[in-house]
Amino acid sequence: MIDIQSLSPAQRLELIELLWDSLASTPEAIPFTEAQRAELDRRLDELDRDGPSGVPAESVLSGLDRLRT
Repeated sequence: MIDIQSLSPAQRLELIELLWDSLASTPEAIPFTEAQRAELDRRLDELDRDGPSGVPAESVLSGLDRLRT
């Protein structure tokens, strides 16, 4: 077993990255709860009904640039 407390912050971050990458390589292996599945279905239905929403990243970034000047 790994003594996480003995790892440096950089080592812990590396461990997190390794764990995340291992999970991301097989997303189908991560089970959803019924509540999570229902929420995903609700969001997909909303997307199908209303289309994408939000602000493009370029607009947000240009707005931030204007605020800095």
